[in-house]
Amino acid sequence: MPLFASTILLSAFLLFLVQPIIAKQILPWFGGSSAVWTTCLVFFQVVLLAGYTYSHLATRYLKSTHQAYLHIGLLALSLLFLPIIPSEALKPLAGADAAIRIVALLFATIGLPYFLLSATGPLLQKWVAPRFPEKTVYRLFALSNFGSLVGLLAFPFAIEPFSTAHAQSVAWSVAYAIFAIACAASAWTAAQSADQSVPVRTAVADEARGPRPGIRDYALWLAFAALGSVLLLATTSHITQNIATVPFLWVLPLSLYLLTFVVAFEGRGGRGWYQRSWFLFPTLLLLVAMAAGLSANRGVLDVSLAVPLYTLGMMMAAFFCNGELALSKPVPRYLTQFYLTISLGGALGGLLVGLVAPRVFPTYFELPVALVLLASLAVFVARRTRWLVGPAVVATLATGWFGSEYIGFLREEAVYMHRNFYGTLRVKEQGEGDHQVRRLLHGVILHGEQLTISPKRLEPGTYYARSSGVGRAIEARQRHQDSVKLGFVGLGVGTLSAYGRGGDLVRFYELDPDVLALAKTQFSYLNASPSKIEYVIGDARSSMERELASGQPHGYDVLAIDAFSSDSIPVHLITREAVQLYFQHLQPNGILAVHISNRFLDLKPVLANIAQALGLTARLITDTPADGSSGSTTDWVLLARSATTFDAEQLVAVAEPIEPKPEFSLWTDQFNNLFDILKSRPINELRRMIGLD
Repeated sequence: MPLFASTILLSAFLLFLVQPIIAKQILPWFGGSSAVWTTCLVFFQVVLLAGYTYSHLATRYLKSTHQAYLHIGLLALSLLFLPIIPSEALKPLAGADAAIRIVALLFATIGLPYFLLSATGPLLQKWVAPRFPEKTVYRLFALSNFGSLVGLLAFPFAIEPFSTAHAQSVAWSVAYAIFAIACAASAWTAAQSADQSVPVRTAVADEARGPRPGIRDYALWLAFAALGSVLLLATTSHITQNIATVPFLWVLPLSLYLLTFVVAFEGRGGRGWYQRSWFLFPTLLLLVAMAAGLSANRGVLDVSLAVPLYTLGMMMAAFFCNGELALSKPVPRYLTQFYLTISLGGALGGLLVGLVAPRVFPTYFELPVALVLLASLAVFVARRTRWLVGPAVVATLATGWFGSEYIGFLREEAVYMHRNFYGTLRVKEQGEGDHQVRRLLHGVILHGEQLTISPKRLEPGTYYARSSGVGRAIEARQRHQDSVKLGFVGLGVGTLSAYGRGGDLVRFYELDPDVLALAKTQFSYLNASPSKIEYVIGDARSSMERELASGQPHGYDVLAIDAFSSDSIPVHLITREAVQLYFQHLQPNGILAVHISNRFLDLKPVLANIAQALGLTARLITDTPADGSSGSTTDWVLLARSATTFDAEQLVAVAEPIEPKPEFSLWTDQFNNLFDILKSRPINELRRMIGLD
């Protein structure tokens, strides 16, 4: 048993660890957006399902020795995939379908190893089932989820801060080779044990004669697994997109979700800690509270209440789903069917949230829908405990009422609402008269605004006011030149086009094509600019690399990078190699302007260290506009080849030197670590938000 248990634990650890390792390596190739991670998750879930299917079919239709030979052969073949380093040949080409390219790249890099890791848990549990009691076998499932939890937490907190991407891939590959040996030994041991025809204990034989699962059992397993997956993803999206953009906050709900699996299938001698009569009623209360929180204050619940409410509510609801799965688990004879159905449910939940919802819902409606469906499922479950039927029906009606109110609030407040692969875009109007303003938001992050009636409606505001770092840099260049070339990474509402004069060339790089459509139709900056404006849709760095490779450096006078205001920053746009690329597109006296205003991340030392490594001069301009101004408080770092660049009248009095910090590692494509630059640790920030500090 120790061999099987340790192999299952290692496989689960590697299964969750490889996801961020490989995803982080390919993120820069596809724009660094959350859409890339969504596609990766879909791939991982589908391959996980394939692994569970393989384990079920192999144990059902093959003899024990044939199972072992097949699995050992696949393990040996999978070693050819090592080390798991994505091939440069699979980088996307201009115009290529990103989703298809990502799937092909993942399959070529980790397809077979991930498939075999996915199959390990159910396969090994099936192999040990004839020799051990049911409680022992299902405790291995809890052990597997514990390994997944450790793998999830290990990457951001113990591995990423101390190693390069290449070292991570090599270390994982070595660990996988060790796993392959252990798994092969497990397969051989299981086959030998089966061949010896050792009499099976009476208790085990009795358990094997348990009832065969019916259609109702499969339907419930599928429903609980799918709704648990939907609730996890929907809650995570709601917290990170609409409540608080705290770095690493996504780790919290996923960790709690995995923990509920451990607690549901472990404890009390392997029976798990879930008991319907104890936990269903508080779960119903939390479902109603979560739905009420959505509609409270017209859909904007204070963060001090929202974060604990939704994390606790998600955990209890997940415990309900996983606890019911544990209560209804079959005898070990049918465990592969059980795991296959759970995997199918999880994959369906992921597909619904990741691929279907963005195409069906104009914004994040899946959370209220999931709450109603969970409460409805609770009605079905509660029929076995009569006193819970009434509360379950009331909870279903209440979640439906509050959920519909929330959807109504979102529709009322938004002038325009659109959701796509990259997230949710909302256009809102606030204020009256000359103070009426139209804003573009991506989740809770402001991506630009414009006065709609005021005579100053074409004046650049928010992060791009004339007193800001980028405004001063542009005007310093325009003062002595009749025409300039301006490059901007990040379109927003097109505010920076207000600086364009007749004869100037303005070129925007924008990842999301729908942002361009909104900027043109809902705001007037772009249409009113007298300059020539060009647009490049796609990842800015990849686009600039292609332009340079084709012999087309643009010679910008100012190149502004504005992509770092959220918690999930595109790191590949702020590495040493990225800055080198930018300066290849700049004039000899050109200025690189980087917007670093961020509530949680301090990017100053990152740019200071890069400037020192490349022999550049870096200056910080902090702008605090006067009351009544349309500008916002901002921090911009300007980089130039020569310190004399900052002698310009617009810059000399406000540009402050920033010193490199040797204790911070230089950010490169191979190594970068958000923990180094956190202004406060995520746990401290959460404590402050919810009023504990």
